[in-house]
Amino acid sequence: MSYMAQTKAMDEFEALLNESFEMDTPQEGSVVKGKVIAIEAGQAIIDVGYKMEGRVELKEFADPGESPKIAVGDEVEVFLRQVENSRGEAVISREMARREEAWDRLEKAYAAEERVEGAIFGRVKGGFTVDLGGAVAFLPGSQVDVRPVRDAGPLMGLKQPFQVLKMDRRRGNIVVSRRAILEESRAEQRAEVIGNLSEGQTVDGVVKNITEYGAFVDLGGVDGLLHVTDMAWRRVNHPSEILSIGETIKVQVIKINKETHRISLGMKQLQEDPWDLVGAKYPLSSVHTGRVTNITDYGAFVELEPGVEGLVHVSEMSWTKKNVHPGKIVSTSQEVEVMVLEIDGAKRRVSLGLKQTMRNPWEVFAETHPEGTEVEGEVKNITEFGLFVGLPGDIDGMVHLSDLSWDQRGEEAIQDYRKGDVVQAVVSEVDVEKERISLSIKGVGGDKFAEAVGGVKRGSIVTVTVTSIEDGGIEVEYEGMKSFIRRSDLSRDRAEQRPERFSVGDKVDVRITNVDTKAHRLGVSIKAREIAEEKEAVEQYGSSDSGASLGDILGAALKGDE
Repeated sequence: MSYMAQTKAMDEFEALLNESFEMDTPQEGSVVKGKVIAIEAGQAIIDVGYKMEGRVELKEFADPGESPKIAVGDEVEVFLRQVENSRGEAVISREMARREEAWDRLEKAYAAEERVEGAIFGRVKGGFTVDLGGAVAFLPGSQVDVRPVRDAGPLMGLKQPFQVLKMDRRRGNIVVSRRAILEESRAEQRAEVIGNLSEGQTVDGVVKNITEYGAFVDLGGVDGLLHVTDMAWRRVNHPSEILSIGETIKVQVIKINKETHRISLGMKQLQEDPWDLVGAKYPLSSVHTGRVTNITDYGAFVELEPGVEGLVHVSEMSWTKKNVHPGKIVSTSQEVEVMVLEIDGAKRRVSLGLKQTMRNPWEVFAETHPEGTEVEGEVKNITEFGLFVGLPGDIDGMVHLSDLSWDQRGEEAIQDYRKGDVVQAVVSEVDVEKERISLSIKGVGGDKFAEAVGGVKRGSIVTVTVTSIEDGGIEVEYEGMKSFIRRSDLSRDRAEQRPERFSVGDKVDVRITNVDTKAHRLGVSIKAREIAEEKEAVEQYGSSDSGASLGDILGAALKGDE
């Protein structure tokens, strides 16, 4: 009984001893509390209990960029990596303890979407490293600020809040953002500033950035856009013409979008609108001097005064230069005289004319070159229907095919002309409204036909000279004008309608059947002369019921002639 009792007591004691060992002896891989018992050789000697001591480098007790904060007697938490090494000391780490502690804290903050405090302490590819109180996180370059940061020096080592975007404890990855914090505070600040603004209010702002389409103005925590078209009443090609970064300007709040927090600003709204006086200052048909500010395919814009521009349409730029780009007529910054053609105050448009300040060249030509005037010009173009000849005033006149020659057909006569030839012509017609000038080359030297046949009329008997014998008839000439007598008009008698019975140089009496002054053609006929003579003989010497034969009548007529 005594032995059994003694054995039981020993077992209980061993169990209690083992339990005591388990309670007092920390497990490897866990965080334990210890006490700093000494500091020497850049290390802190820490008693972690159960007669175990370990050493930790002092730098593990320092935050990035700061000196260690540790003293003898301080209680600290360390990570027990090994209970005993070759020197009989515990292998402990303050940094690993801080990391474990930080991960626990960060996981809670990440789950609750709370901000965490940290400090940027290094630069790596694509961003920066951040110390979050023991855990190292990655800060991408795009998440440093709301705008690209060229110099991150002032941010290094500075304790500031971050937002945890992503974390993976197994892989040891943490991604944080500083930009999210700034955007959140910026949104709060914007909401507060916007709440104090109202449309139509005049405020002071600082030009923060300038782009091609306008400028961003800082209104004290919130940016507004000042569009280039709202900077001045006049045309502004680029905002840098009138603004510079850092300049303080007065602007008017034009529009506030409460949902997007976008603010539209204007400068010209604080100035007098020059369009209020346009109608009185620029009456219709008045002429003014302006400056060409912009040239497009369809015309040129001319500034009459700052803020008032008018368009000279390409059709109103020149009397003579058609289908020409406006840039070949005027140039930017050139001063020109223009006439006011139309004003639309509602649309803020002024239509101007450049050619109206100069006389219509067709009117001038009509005054200085009446019909019948001889002119000289260069052949500018040759077409299937005639020639275009350059005339004074940078205008062209047209010589139709029918006005090229009296003797040749137009299609044949035009073959004798080449581009660049200088020709003489007569003005036959000027149509100012249609801007057309008709010329005649064959009319130079007067109308020879009219002079030759001035005393001749239809029914007249004239003597012509045979100039050519052809199968179809004979060609004859009267006072230099040639005519053709067809075979059927050579004689009243069919048997005598033979061209070969005539010879070149014969003199023949013919009757005028037609005088075409426009075509310069003289119609003649031997047959018509014979019929006319017969009719006349019948009227003088007999009638159809006298019983006299035609031979008797013609014989009497011939006898009377003798």
